[in-house]
Amino acid sequence: MQVFIRELISNASDAVERLRFLQTSGTAAAIEGPLEIHVQTDEEKRLLIIQDNGIGMTAEEMETNLGTIAKSGSREYVEVFSRSQSSTKNYESGGHVWNSKGTTGTFEIGNADNVSPGTKIVLHLKEDAADFCKQSVVESIIRKYSNFIGVPVFLNGKQQNVVEPLWCKDPSKVTEEEYASFYRFLSGNAYDSPRYRTTFQTDSPINLRALLFVPSMKPTIFEMAKDGEAGISLYSRKVLLMSKAEKLLPRWLRFIRGVVDSEDIPLNLSRELLQDHGLIHRINRILTARILRSLLTEAKRNPKEFSKFLEDFGLYLKEGIVTETDQSTRENIAKVLRYESSALPAGQLTSFDEYASRMRAGERNIYFLSAPNRHLAEASPYFEAIRKKSPDTEVLFLYEPYDELVLMNLGQYDKKNLSSIEKFLSEDASNTDTVTRRLTSHPCLVTIREAGAMRHLLRTSLANRPATEKYQAMEPVLELNPQHTLVQYLYKLTSTDSQEDKVLATALIDCLFDNAMANAGLLEEVREMTERTTQLLTLLVQRFSGPKTT
Repeated sequence: MQVFIRELISNASDAVERLRFLQTSGTAAAIEGPLEIHVQTDEEKRLLIIQDNGIGMTAEEMETNLGTIAKSGSREYVEVFSRSQSSTKNYESGGHVWNSKGTTGTFEIGNADNVSPGTKIVLHLKEDAADFCKQSVVESIIRKYSNFIGVPVFLNGKQQNVVEPLWCKDPSKVTEEEYASFYRFLSGNAYDSPRYRTTFQTDSPINLRALLFVPSMKPTIFEMAKDGEAGISLYSRKVLLMSKAEKLLPRWLRFIRGVVDSEDIPLNLSRELLQDHGLIHRINRILTARILRSLLTEAKRNPKEFSKFLEDFGLYLKEGIVTETDQSTRENIAKVLRYESSALPAGQLTSFDEYASRMRAGERNIYFLSAPNRHLAEASPYFEAIRKKSPDTEVLFLYEPYDELVLMNLGQYDKKNLSSIEKFLSEDASNTDTVTRRLTSHPCLVTIREAGAMRHLLRTSLANRPATEKYQAMEPVLELNPQHTLVQYLYKLTSTDSQEDKVLATALIDCLFDNAMANAGLLEEVREMTERTTQLLTLLVQRFSGPKTT
């Protein structure tokens, strides 16, 4: 029932705002008295009445908007209402009355005289829903869900809501609780609170007021995957134009909630034309830049808290780097990202700018390594190889599979190349190298020109292709460490004419190659690998267990 009341008041507010819009643009004439919503309760008669003096409805709109609920046989509708009535007068047509019995779902519509402009809905509640005729109950619902709608809401003659827009107030005169309450109203989530808040006002090049919020609650995987609704309401001179303005922000900022008010937006444009208006695109650029600047400020103010934000919402920002076509925009998003680094203790994050500040003079590459965690990153043969070649080289550690794709799309940052250390090592070696001096504890590694791109292809277009096709695309080169015990033993096996030694050598080289491909994150055929490992272990047991006894 709370949902019914909230939606009915919201619909009344929309009707009033639509009429206000038409009046401002000169399409509709002004009416007598202020635009308001009135709610009345009658406990004795179990009545709940919601009335507005907004745009009203035509007979066709009554059938569509009210008839759909009755026809649907909604369980909530049948259980709560024994009967409902609605009278309405559209601003450019006559009056109509709508009646429905909640028990049957049937309704009828007829003409009516002496109907006031707007819409009046009278709900006859069943006995077990009588609480919603109590003033205290309805008052709490209004304050919870409708406290910040831009139309005065009266309950039994007393105004309940705060009408003055929060975004038009001096921020220093707005309390944190007022901001939190307004955020919950905007988001529709009574249990969340804003993590970050941004307020700003500009007069040039565009007149603009904005109040924007970042949620505290982490989005679910389903919310991140789906195309969620836009969370920004667009106003002009405090008149609501769109409650969900999709193009005010790029898709990758769809987690932002807030309001934007601009006096420069013409009121006489349709919603369809407004979405594609050039001014909307300019506002989009301004808001995006302001949000990124605000996030950068938060990152510097409280790095620990900001790392939690990146954990919860970082995927949206990385989506922006992948989907944006403008390099400067991608780099502005990248300013906000943070990663662990080989130059810093575990758990401490760094930015690209901080990395660049530690680079040697003349260095043009920012190096990164993709691994599931820091332990595996530092134990990687690629990390060992680059440390042996250049001990002072700093490496960023990427722990999410998609991070590598993000940095590949970014390509550069502040005219510095973003390079995986695997690519660096592959470019440092020739295509015919099979021996490496860059390893100490690892027996071998695989070099591939574009290992990061290949990992992405293995998860997408090459996912179900035969192994031979995958290896043809990868062209991996296996580099062996001649100082390692396994490689020395392999050399010993291949130096004899024994057929048993050759079989064992083949099994050993297969296992070394499997391990190298696994370390590179390129091994997809796990079942085949386990079979080859079992074969090697069997051969070793046979060799070192001595002759069979009967």
